Amino acid sequence: MGLGPRSPHKAGRQFPASGKRGRGAKGSGRFLRGREQHPRPPADRGSERTPDGHPHLSPEALGYFRRALSALKEAPEAGEERELMVHNVFKEVETQALALATNRTGSEMLQELLGFSPLKPLCRVWAALRSNLRFVACHRCGVHVLQSTLLQLPRLLGSPAEEEKEEEEEENGKDGSLETLEELVLGLASEVCDDFLFYCGDTHGSFLVRTLLQVLGGTLLESERARPGGSKSSENQRVTTRECKPTDFEVPEVFLNCLQNLSSCFLKDIAVFITDKISSFCLQVALQILHRKLPQFCAYLCNAVIGYLSTRSSSGAGSPLLLFLRDQTSSRLLEQVLLVLEPPRLQSLFEDHFQGHLQTLAAHPIANFPLQRLLDAISTPELLSPVFEELSPALEAVLAQGHTGVVIALVGACRRVGAYQAQVLQLLLEAFHCAEPSSRQVACVPLFATLMAYEVYYELMEEEGAMPAEHQVEMATARTLGEVTVLGSLLLQHLLHFSTPGLILRSLGSLTGPQLLALAQSPAGSHVLDAILTSPSVTRKQRRRVLQALKGQYVSLACSRHGSRVLDAIWNGAALGIRKEIASELGEQNQELIRDPFGHHVARNVALTTFLKRREAWEQQQSAVAKRRRALNSVLED
Repeated sequence: MGLGPRSPHKAGRQFPASGKRGRGAKGSGRFLRGREQHPRPPADRGSERTPDGHPHLSPEALGYFRRALSALKEAPEAGEERELMVHNVFKEVETQALALATNRTGSEMLQELLGFSPLKPLCRVWAALRSNLRFVACHRCGVHVLQSTLLQLPRLLGSPAEEEKEEEEEENGKDGSLETLEELVLGLASEVCDDFLFYCGDTHGSFLVRTLLQVLGGTLLESERARPGGSKSSENQRVTTRECKPTDFEVPEVFLNCLQNLSSCFLKDIAVFITDKISSFCLQVALQILHRKLPQFCAYLCNAVIGYLSTRSSSGAGSPLLLFLRDQTSSRLLEQVLLVLEPPRLQSLFEDHFQGHLQTLAAHPIANFPLQRLLDAISTPELLSPVFEELSPALEAVLAQGHTGVVIALVGACRRVGAYQAQVLQLLLEAFHCAEPSSRQVACVPLFATLMAYEVYYELMEEEGAMPAEHQVEMATARTLGEVTVLGSLLLQHLLHFSTPGLILRSLGSLTGPQLLALAQSPAGSHVLDAILTSPSVTRKQRRRVLQALKGQYVSLACSRHGSRVLDAIWNGAALGIRKEIASELGEQNQELIRDPFGHHVARNVALTTFLKRREAWEQQQSAVAKRRRALNSVLED
């Protein structure tokens, strides 16, 4: 939509939320004590062979492992009985590991069984699969078993194995040559390194490489820790880089050396890893891990990527890198590069390749995403200043194009660096048509939350060239709050963390009780209330002034999925007087709260029964809680 003067049809605008780019049954029997009740292995312990020579899991064997998994889930967490059961089950797993791993149902059960495995049985299963590594790693089910095996390392790495080893050797005398867990990981890395390009380029094998990189670096990304069992596509597995929350664990020094050696393989075929969709995922994960554990090598790898892209021929004006920012695959890799670059290198990258092209990139359906990552990575005023000066004049046009994420990222950079906050807020007011007349500014929160211009939100018809009408308070209070968008919520959260969020707080304070209740009950809007409660820029007096509109709405708040969470947060930070007000209002509808699936949790947290029956004891209890909270806060402040 154009950005011409206001007219009955063109002046108002509803900004698009965001641009998008394409891409076992459980056993039912209870566990019975006694050795004779353990699940018995099938009479035919061998796996059937298919015409291609690979083993096939028989229905009898599948039923046995299903019963075994069910029994392990119901067994006590410790004890001789459980140890014996685990021992027996994994003896069967070892003999049929390949058949289990390559069967869809068997694979899912084996992934769960591996979570129960001690060190030695896990090593034996791993060794059984290693002999068919290429087949298993490139199998849609088998690769996830290999992933699950690797993901047991944080639990088992460094665990004492000597007693297990002696016990096993006494029993069967065959474990003397069994490789240790560390040796198995290094051996796997060596095999992958020998055929690195093949494994990274295979749709399923690339999962193994990505998990191996994380294990060698002692860092598990959120996308792997949260991955459900079973076979999933790479697109469904992808989690945006901003959402990844890594978890670290200790690994031996030799693992980090192996990580660097394995990552060096990217340099041999850098063009493939930049342009191939599947292979590029492996390089993206490597950059995240190296940034945390081997930052110097990460910088070296980033320079190799930038150097390669910068030397390609350009068909038009500007850096050759700009062409790759518009490419579906290369842009994703560049997003990760931007997030891991050190500030001086990021500054030089901007000056050499981005400067002068920000508005063009912001308008592009693909290139606007790496631009968002550039904005996310800004941490210095020296970089924010030229970026803001170049991008800010096009802010309304970017919103109109549906690339709201660019605006959110720019506002987030202003919040993080602590500069240009007043300027970006003024630009937002102008973009949403509520800067003039000044009476309209009090309506900015509903507009930002719903990503609608003033005329669209209030359904006004203004003649082209006419002076904008004054804000009508009666019209604003009579309107129900529109649907809060996720990006609108993020925008308000950033603005509430500005150094002076006075205008946003005044706008929030002008909302009626039902409007503020709708905001708190919204899945996205509830986080705006969280920002009010947690922002260091919001004083206690300002917070109380905004939240007082919720008086009379506490029961509705308590009986809402998201509202009840907001009420809990308000309660946790409230003084004794406010807690009395909340408890008194909730007490009038005690039975309704108890019957409600969310309300009864609030009633329990408030200790509502005690409040209604033993008020003095309740006040003593709340006073003690407040005293402990003050003591804890004083310790944290010191």
